[in-house]
Amino acid sequence: MDQQLKQYLPKDYKRRAYYTPYDVSVHNTANDLWVSFFGKVWDLTQLVQENISLKLCEPLIKIAGSDISYWFDKQTGEPRKQVDINTGLITYYCPQGRYLHIPSSDPCGDDELGNHSKPWWSNEQQYCIGNLSHKTRKVKIINMLTDHEDIIEVPSEETINEILDRYKKINAHAASYTWKRLGKPLDMELTLSANGIPDETDEFEYLGVPESQWYIPAIHLYFNDDLTVA
Repeated sequence: MDQQLKQYLPKDYKRRAYYTPYDVSVHNTANDLWVSFFGKVWDLTQLVQENISLKLCEPLIKIAGSDISYWFDKQTGEPRKQVDINTGLITYYCPQGRYLHIPSSDPCGDDELGNHSKPWWSNEQQYCIGNLSHKTRKVKIINMLTDHEDIIEVPSEETINEILDRYKKINAHAASYTWKRLGKPLDMELTLSANGIPDETDEFEYLGVPESQWYIPAIHLYFNDDLTVA
């Protein structure tokens, strides 16, 4: 593939049940565009690319990689509305400017909304790719074979197997280890909390402990005899 073309293609990603805000933030260009709102993560890359010639794409490109819950009404899930102080008319709240599928408030204005059968924010089946983690937490992973340590941020809702899958970016053979906490093998189908590894960050915040001094629980990896396929 032509290298110049390749740099404009979306980043490869694995579909997950939960994403961290950081997961969303790295998809922040017109060619690779994610947003989140009301606990859901949306991949709008195809939507923007199909309408890239329209000025209505610009607000979405500006906020790529961020949470836009404030654009929408929490009760209805529809775009928020406001009273225009100049005209007294009810208009859509568009802090970055009118965006795709929002009709113009000007009867004489352009009515080109972009190609769609229904508004993108209502088309969860096509654009929603998973959930935004309600709360993330950090975990230290110590490889007992190499004595290497890594601290990764994970959704609190993920099982140890799902954390293992994330860790494969660091160690492709992560599944070739037994995952233990304080010498006890972890149940790979349960979350950190369900494995008896509580999240104490709320308590640290309450006590005013600086984040740099927060205790991060450790998981120890013990190498098994035979490698699994990465």
